[in-house]
Amino acid sequence: MKTLQLILVSIVIIEHIYFLILEMFLWTTPKGIKAFGLKTKAFAEETKVLAANQGLYNGFLAAGLIYSLISNDKNTMIFFLICIVIAGIYGAYSTKKIKLFYLQSIPALFTLILTV
Repeated sequence: MKTLQLILVSIVIIEHIYFLILEMFLWTTPKGIKAFGLKTKAFAEETKVLAANQGLYNGFLAAGLIYSLISNDKNTMIFFLICIVIAGIYGAYSTKKIKLFYLQSIPALFTLILTV
């Protein structure tokens, strides 16, 4: 595996582990509220179960990429990178926050292009 590819995949993995932490454990904290632009702490409290579910899915995306590195399985890596690109596109579209596209899809897209 190329060094640049390994670095980019690692960045995507770290991002998704960070998303997991933010969504599962920090959602109702000032850091989580600020990161996701939540209007109130009350709203954060009301939606914390949904956010934790999102965080878990981000953890699965990271786990899939970790598995692809350990097993040196290019096809698995491609699959999970495509999933992440699509998740970022949908997230940006559904929330009307283009920042999600840049944070989630662009690193995965660069990595995907390098991998293919």
